[in-house]
Formats: sequence, structure tokens, C-alpha cells
Amino acid sequence: MDRKRGKCGFSLVELIIVIVIIGVLAAIAIPRVSQGSRGAGESALVANLAILRNALELYASEHDSVYPGKNGDGTNPAGADALVTQLTKYSNSSGAVVDVRDAAHPYGPYLRKGIPPLPLGANKGNGTVLIDNVNSPPNVSEGTGEGWVFNANTGDIIANTTATDDSGKAYSEY
Repeated sequence: MDRKRGKCGFSLVELIIVIVIIGVLAAIAIPRVSQGSRGAGESALVANLAILRNALELYASEHDSVYPGKNGDGTNPAGADALVTQLTKYSNSSGAVVDVRDAAHPYGPYLRKGIPPLPLGANKGNGTVLIDNVNSPPNVSEGTGEGWVFNANTGDIIANTTATDDSGKAYSEY
């Protein structure tokens, strides 16, 4: 028996089979991973909307059914800045705010870490708010760059994106 010594390694056929198997596994795994990240963004959107809507409703319940972004007499102040300030600082029943709680300002803050960022869509990562007191629900204005759109008359807040989920439902309708 005459055998050659030192013959080791893989044949070309074996290498091609391994590469094909890796390719098939990648073709199966990559779409599943991307669907998982999209699902995480949708879950974060639902959670952020729940946080915002709860804060808005709590504010309104303590301020005679007037939503933040308005004065206690129902008039509209500066807009988005007033909304954020009223949700993140201490306030009195008319909506005036201070940094430190005192007897005259017993309410709030309703959001300790500020407005959460939009987790998906073209304005992803933006936690600013666009005020639309004309339309109910407010209209999406994705090109303006804000993460959320809010109507201070009705308390409606939506995601400022035209993106849709896998079923075709717009994230602004969540």
C-alpha cells in the first residue's frame, strides 16, 4: 500500500458545500433578525405613546380638563415649548410652572425624562413636538422634523411619520 504522506486539507467540493450551507442559513436568519428590530421599534412606539397619553390625561385631570400647551383660561401660549415645560416641571392649576415644588405649584412633573424620542420612521430619534391645534387628529408633517404631533385642544398626540407597519397600518394611527 503506497499512500502519500502529508495530504491534508479540504477539497474544492467540500468548501463549496460549506459555503452554500452558510449562505442558506444567512438567507433564513437575516430577514428574521430585521423583523425583530422592526417589531422592537413598534413596541417602543406603543410604549412611548402610552407614556405620553397618560401624562397628558393626568395633566388635564389636574388642570380642569385643559391640556398642556395652553393656559389655564384655554388660550394657546407659545406652543411646543410650553407643552414640554408644563409636562416636565411643577405647575399650578392655571398651568404656570416652576422648577421646585411648593405649596402654590403642587402638580407634576408628568414626564421626568422629557418627551421620549420617536423610535421609528423618518424622524426617528427626535423627541420634539409639533403643535397642530387645527386638525383632530393632528396631521402628520414629516418634513418638519419633529417626532410627535399634538393637538392641545383635544389632547391627541400621534407619531409624526408616514411609515407603516407590516399590515399597512400607518404608525400615526397607533
